[in-house]
Amino acid sequence: MSAAPEDDTPVLATAAPSPAEKRDLLGNFCFYLHFAIMLYIVGGWAIPWKPLLWFYLGFLPVVAAHWQINKNSCVLNNIESWLRHGTWRSEHNAEEGAWLMTLIRNLTGIALKAWQVDLLTYSVMAALWAGGLWHLRA
Repeated sequence: MSAAPEDDTPVLATAAPSPAEKRDLLGNFCFYLHFAIMLYIVGGWAIPWKPLLWFYLGFLPVVAAHWQINKNSCVLNNIESWLRHGTWRSEHNAEEGAWLMTLIRNLTGIALKAWQVDLLTYSVMAALWAGGLWHLRA
């Protein structure tokens, strides 16, 4: 999700490692855990096992709700900040509240605005949730 004010200024996660820099062990673990969860969110609708589809249909709204409750930040980033800096939120963790934005910027070079990331994220999640419901009923 995004960690920007409500205006149209682009948010840049300036302290996140650039593609040329290396992440440490904790950074790699957190990044790849985020990536695995993202893969489940993106592909979970296609899982043929009904219990995992039911879990998926509950998991997506919980993920979206937790972003709203946690000020557009993921609890995984908060845990990383707590482990690194001893605080739930840290200005030193540039991916906190901007993990997807950072990933898009590092992969494509495109610096999206906060509202663009939110629109993309919630639209895709709604479509994926509908796909999961359709697959469950089929």
